[in-house]
Amino acid sequence: MFIRQGNAAAFVLRIMGLAPSTYYDRKKRKSQVSQAVPKGRGRPVPGYSLTESGEKICDEQIQEWLLELVAGEEHVYGYKLLAKCLGNQYGLTLNHKKSYRLCQALEILQPKRQKRSKHPRRLPENRLITGPGQLWQMDIKYGYVAGRDRHFFVLSIIDVFTRVIVGYHRGSTCEAKHACQTLARALEQHIAPDSDRPVIRTDNGPQFVSHLFGDMCEGWTMIHERIPPKTPDLNAFIESFHSNLERDLFGKEEYATFEDAYGAVDRYMDFYNNRRMHTRLRNMPPVRFSEWVMSLEERSAFFWPRKKVK
Repeated sequence: MFIRQGNAAAFVLRIMGLAPSTYYDRKKRKSQVSQAVPKGRGRPVPGYSLTESGEKICDEQIQEWLLELVAGEEHVYGYKLLAKCLGNQYGLTLNHKKSYRLCQALEILQPKRQKRSKHPRRLPENRLITGPGQLWQMDIKYGYVAGRDRHFFVLSIIDVFTRVIVGYHRGSTCEAKHACQTLARALEQHIAPDSDRPVIRTDNGPQFVSHLFGDMCEGWTMIHERIPPKTPDLNAFIESFHSNLERDLFGKEEYATFEDAYGAVDRYMDFYNNRRMHTRLRNMPPVRFSEWVMSLEERSAFFWPRKKVK
């Protein structure tokens, strides 16, 4: 600071008790670093890489080798495999980040592959829900086992009209196969073989965008809608249920084992479906409301305001 104010360097160094050689050496290194890397952009680029024997190979030589590779049959490789080739041929230790940077400077990067979705996303539609089995919503909730310091998964499917949890899965993992198995069991238990299958609405979790889940919906002629990112209101019924699950169960209990957690989830699902009164269902539990609706339909005297779902 005193030197920047115009004082002689030798005078300031003598007062501070610093050797001139130390000051000028630090000043030189600071100048080299600022030239190699812009301020705030990380450590300087060394300009070389090492072989397995410890020999330094400058970046210019590495770039020549890269150009020789892409001039031959290795032109089909991306930057990661080109780095592997240099390791095999010259024993060069080159990580993928530096390989990418050098290939980018040489403009020999392979064009990015365009991802093609086997089952393109179908956005939700506004639907008039007039009875059970027309629209099901699926989502995944996380629970915590304190005794194991691990999380577990709860995948739930709710019928939008009756609010019945028609199927659920709980386990230490939740993959696409679990989502398919849970949905298949729910269809078998709640949808007659000759009836129309419900529309399935989910978010964009990996279980639901998988080929396996898409193939299942396509093979069973079911419409699968996926909501846009950051729009949980389009999946409001299952989000509301999982909010109740968090408030009534996970927020009040701690579990020592996975078995304790799974047992608690099973008991809550039974309580929610069969005994928990719901103000939107004329103060009936979901299963009781569903039975009441079916009895009215059978007597051809059923009338209930239609529910419009976004």
